[in-house]
Amino acid sequence: GYNTDRMIISNQNAKLKLTRALLGRAKERTEANAFVAEGVRLVEEALAAGWRFRFALFGGELSPRAEALIRNLEEQGIETEEVAAHLLNAMSDTGNTQGVLAVLELPTAHPLPTPPDFLLIPDQLRDPGNLGTLLRSAAAAGVQLVLLPPETTDAFAPKVVRAGMGAHFRLPIREMSWEEIRQITGGMQVLLADMQGTSCWEMDLTKPLALIVGGEAEGASPEARKLASGAIRIPMPGGSESLNAGVAGSILLFEVVRQKTLPQINTDKPR
Repeated sequence: GYNTDRMIISNQNAKLKLTRALLGRAKERTEANAFVAEGVRLVEEALAAGWRFRFALFGGELSPRAEALIRNLEEQGIETEEVAAHLLNAMSDTGNTQGVLAVLELPTAHPLPTPPDFLLIPDQLRDPGNLGTLLRSAAAAGVQLVLLPPETTDAFAPKVVRAGMGAHFRLPIREMSWEEIRQITGGMQVLLADMQGTSCWEMDLTKPLALIVGGEAEGASPEARKLASGAIRIPMPGGSESLNAGVAGSILLFEVVRQKTLPQINTDKPR
């Protein structure tokens, strides 16, 4: 069904060069103001969210779902181009794009929630899979805004976007200096996830809250410790030293959700 006369067969094609650059360094993404989403599900999620596309590339054997997606993109007036399959796969991080990838605009500055009620600050998270997992949980938990301090890995790197499973299109994410973070979180309870903290089951998490989740290697930065008004931990009867940062952050986010929704649950009834 597609016009193969227009198929991109040169490695030097401008769209392929841009895509390769965006799959590389954060600096390239910032300069071009764009990032890449790979695979059918992510591109579907971006389209459903009304995200701004630069263009989409497809190639090789497409599943019926992928073919429907390409038709859908074309109907929306989004530029799509067919690429020789070996060129498309060579660009991909995984070697498995499912034959589809899209170049998308980086988000413009989101208006801040007023007043802010539920924020997440991933601090010094260097592992892209962990950051993506945490963003996915944050989107599911209804976090209003994620603030990324300077030392955290780029949220729009390919591995983070993949692990986020579409969270990037539903969740405002902003890079900020500690000074800006301090201004936004003023008046909020700011809690740092820390093994020495108070048990999350003994704390009131219903007030406006910003949760700081530190990276696994170094833990939280001095700036994060300065900003935090308290520390919070997950009780671990199994006696483990720690949890993966993505998992720990997720558990704490959903403890906040549980407490915020508790008034709707009648706990007086005998069990």
